[in-house]
Amino acid sequence: MQNRDSRADVLRRGVVISPNSRMVRELAVLLESHLVGSSINFISSYPSPRDIGAALGGPSPQLVFLDLASDPERALQLLAEMVRLGSPVQVLALLPGNDPDLMLRCLRAGAADFLLEPFTAEQLDTVLAKIARMQPAAEAGADAARIIAVMPAKGASGATTIACNLAFYWKRMGANRVLLADLDPLTGTLSFLLKIKSVFSFLDALQRAHELDADLWRAMVTTVNGVDVLLAPELITDNPPELNDPSPILEYARRAYDVIILDAGNVYGDWNLNQARAAQEVLLITTNELPSLQAAQRALSYMDANRVGRWKIRLLVNRYQREVGLSREVIGTALHTEVFDAIPSDYEAVQKALMEGKPVPANSAFGKSLTQVVERLGVRGGRSGTEKKGSSLSGLLGLFSKTK
Repeated sequence: MQNRDSRADVLRRGVVISPNSRMVRELAVLLESHLVGSSINFISSYPSPRDIGAALGGPSPQLVFLDLASDPERALQLLAEMVRLGSPVQVLALLPGNDPDLMLRCLRAGAADFLLEPFTAEQLDTVLAKIARMQPAAEAGADAARIIAVMPAKGASGATTIACNLAFYWKRMGANRVLLADLDPLTGTLSFLLKIKSVFSFLDALQRAHELDADLWRAMVTTVNGVDVLLAPELITDNPPELNDPSPILEYARRAYDVIILDAGNVYGDWNLNQARAAQEVLLITTNELPSLQAAQRALSYMDANRVGRWKIRLLVNRYQREVGLSREVIGTALHTEVFDAIPSDYEAVQKALMEGKPVPANSAFGKSLTQVVERLGVRGGRSGTEKKGSSLSGLLGLFSKTK
């Protein structure tokens, strides 16, 4: 089995093949800043197609950056050979500019995508996001779950409500096996929201990870409307255990489910960072109120500094009201991050569902919007149209001018 980050990080191990030292230096600066913690090998000459397997060396890389500018014909031969070998590696063609003929030849030979000189952070982010969406199907098929980590930028952002309903909506829309895991050791509230109790929690699963099997796991989870729910501890002890790594739980769960929704307490600390690193997508939940947006700014900076790729973070604005707070477009500009979606304020429907311990109805405003989020995450991870700029609040952008 691959290690826990082999799918969670698009580039856990990569190779750059280029005899062009200037191109290598330019690319290395970007990779160093975007993929902290990844293993990158540099090959300064084109190996022969016959030797490409040995040249890549060690465990197969997830991604190969191949210079198509220095010697297109030799590079195309290498590309064709990597495809012929049936390796799961994705090849990114490094091109000197917008050359439609060469691009077409690369695609026909099996390239996954392109980077055009001069290389930019925006290019790399876009390409990594595309590769991330391709990887689950390309690497593991139905053998490993898709992991979505839901994290609040600030308390009371509604992240748990969103995580809970995501799981049920995903089940309703066709996922066979869904796990909803409350991994907030201090303030986990899924048991309250769903009106359920269990004598076991994720701490028990963590402590007995070495002996987890189907029977023991069934005892650990509680099934609600077809979704398995792993709860947080009911009581906080005087000396709570120090938590750093959820991978023992996730390693087992990834083989047992199609989709795993993680309800995290926040983005800070190793326990939460490792959830984000293990996930294919991180939903960072904020509202469009200024304190929450400032918290989102800090959360994004913190994850950037702790090797959680910006390409996997989806900013979700909850309880969105156009007439109150910043507009969707202004938020994206202020935080230098596209708003993935905005969930409208739907107090009555959400509160009624919470009181009854049930999912929010799919035909409510909240339900329709969250259904769209699931479709975009599960089907194509696409982009929605942008809202017209709310100029009356654009002067507030200065509050976020330090964000890069």
